[in-house]
Amino acid sequence: MNTRAFGSQLKDCIPVSDFSAAGAFESCDVINRGFTNVKSELFPVHPLELAEKNFSLNQDKMNFSTLRNIQGLHAPLKLQMEFKAVKQAQRLPFLNSSNLSLDILKGNYDCIGFEDILNDPAQSEVMGDPHLLVEHKLGLL
Repeated sequence: MNTRAFGSQLKDCIPVSDFSAAGAFESCDVINRGFTNVKSELFPVHPLELAEKNFSLNQDKMNFSTLRNIQGLHAPLKLQMEFKAVKQAQRLPFLNSSNLSLDILKGNYDCIGFEDILNDPAQSEVMGDPHLLVEHKLGLL
C-alpha cells in the first residue's frame, strides 16, 4: 500500500486543525510582531478627533478647490509644484531644517505651533558623524 497517496487523500478531505497557540491563551509574539499598541487599535474617542487629525489636509483641499474655482486649474497645479520643489530641497541629514520656505508658501510663517516650542523628538540635538549620516541617507551603508 502506498502511504504517500493515502496521506495526500486524508489531507484533501479531512480538515487538519492548526496546532499553533491561538485564541485567548495566545502569547504575544514580540519578536515577530513588535510590542502591542492598544491606542492604534482603538477607534476615535470623540467625533472631532478625525477632523483635528486631518485639519491641515482638509484645509489644503478646500483652499485648492476655492483657488481652482476662482483662478482656474493652473493656480493649484502651480502651488502644488512649488510645494513639491520646496519639500525636495533639504539640508544635509545632520543639520536640522526649519522648512521656512514651505511655511511661507502655506502662510504658516507667523503661527506658533507645538513643534516650535517643544520641538519634534525626531530632531534631537545629538549630532552624529556627518559622513555616516550622509552615507546612510544615500543608501551606501
